[in-house]
Amino acid sequence: MAKLGKILTNWRVLMLLFFLFLSYLSLNGGITPHFWDESVTIRSITPDSSAALAGVPNPSPKLTPLQKEDILSLNGKKIATAADYYQIESQLLPNSTVRLETNEKVYTLLTKSSSEKVDLGLRVYDSPTSNLRKGLDLEGGTRVLLKPAEVVSKDTLELTTASLRERLNVYGLSDVVVRSARDLGGDYFVLVEIAGVTENEVKDLLAKQGKFEAKIGNESVFLGGKKDITYVCRSAECSGIDAYQGCSQSGEGYACRFFFAISLSPEAAERQAAATKNLGLSTTDSGGYLDKDLVLYLDDVQVDQLKIGAELRGKATTNVQISGSGSGRTQQEAITNTLENMKRLQTVIITGSLPAKLEVVKLDTISPTLGKEFLYNVFFVGFMALVAVSAVIIFRYRKFKVVLPMVFTLLSEIVLILGFSALTGTNLDLAAIAGIIIVIGSGVNHLIIITDGTMGKEAESLDWKTRIKNAMYIVFGAYLVNFAGLLPLLFAGAGLLKGFALTTIVGASFGVLIARPAYAAVVKILEGE
Repeated sequence: MAKLGKILTNWRVLMLLFFLFLSYLSLNGGITPHFWDESVTIRSITPDSSAALAGVPNPSPKLTPLQKEDILSLNGKKIATAADYYQIESQLLPNSTVRLETNEKVYTLLTKSSSEKVDLGLRVYDSPTSNLRKGLDLEGGTRVLLKPAEVVSKDTLELTTASLRERLNVYGLSDVVVRSARDLGGDYFVLVEIAGVTENEVKDLLAKQGKFEAKIGNESVFLGGKKDITYVCRSAECSGIDAYQGCSQSGEGYACRFFFAISLSPEAAERQAAATKNLGLSTTDSGGYLDKDLVLYLDDVQVDQLKIGAELRGKATTNVQISGSGSGRTQQEAITNTLENMKRLQTVIITGSLPAKLEVVKLDTISPTLGKEFLYNVFFVGFMALVAVSAVIIFRYRKFKVVLPMVFTLLSEIVLILGFSALTGTNLDLAAIAGIIIVIGSGVNHLIIITDGTMGKEAESLDWKTRIKNAMYIVFGAYLVNFAGLLPLLFAGAGLLKGFALTTIVGASFGVLIARPAYAAVVKILEGE
């Protein structure tokens, strides 16, 4: 008991326990576990569907898996799995009222009049039990690697990536990863990962180069791109929260207004003047406006609708101020959402059509069934590997008081890696799992070095401080060599190996800096100083 007290009060052990607790909170989103939750989670909402018209929000990509809205029942029938939901949905009648209960609120949906199968527009999946984001290898979906058809700059690639992400969000796909990448040869790529979408659907979305259009009534005023829009302000001097209207309380929450300036080409300004010269005026509490709005479309899908100031009627002005709004439960949340809406709209206006034509280099589609099989096999192999390693360690040392801390250290390193992945939103795919296996392998080597360096016959003549120092010197040297070797993999293969490299680097860092020093302290206490 005295040694146990020393272990639990050792600062290295306390630091390991502290980080393990933080990892648990990151994985679980709180203290209460979610392993027994029976519900389904909304993956995405189809635009103009019954769910979208009823006000069911499309989940934001920034939400963690456990923060997304869960469906509890449909028309009073409890839903425990995605299969339950789709079965109940298939029994719904056209042109009928549906009651949808979620963990956030209760919605009333109206099914559309059609002889076809009723589709509420909800895409769901079994509710997650943790904040871990599973990659396409485990979740199922489609991964597309795109390459610009011609040489582009980094700024052009980032603009293309932002425009592509906006387009996919417009189509109701919220569970999407779109990021730029670069290989060791210097070529730029765009990596797109979409969960729960088939290969044909992805090809259809990515084949379109995109079109942005602004209309007043039925007349097209200007298109996205440099031809009609010569400048979009993004600086604080001419964009941000509207200082005159600011934020105000609206119902149970708050609403804010944003503004930003754009410059039109002379031709676009003339078209706007012709489209507004005969419009009437309407007066609201916030000022005078024309009786028709400026409606923005992306690929013929409406993305926003803006008021036009009365002073712009019939004027061929090239300087236009665009405004919009955002809301939230608190004033700070409303400000954040408003600024996000502004940046999204700025991206749409700037990019409209993709700045660079993209070609499909690689396309992989994995079914959810195959992904579950991958996950089962990974856990089984990992468990068997842990058993095998434990057996070898027991045979080598024949001391459970050393074996148990060693196994606990290995498990703690896995928990720290998973907690980091949940906190940063890193996808857990097969490459990342391979990195975890590498961390376990190197961890076993390092723990054996520490054990032999402190308990071996060669170390008996040395004091404990020197033993620990010599062992950790070897461990830290091996870590630096591995770290240097893994850095290039962050960029190799157009970023496809990034998950493996990042997981291995993070896991090894947690091991060398936190877990393995704690193990050395435990061995020192157990064996006596």
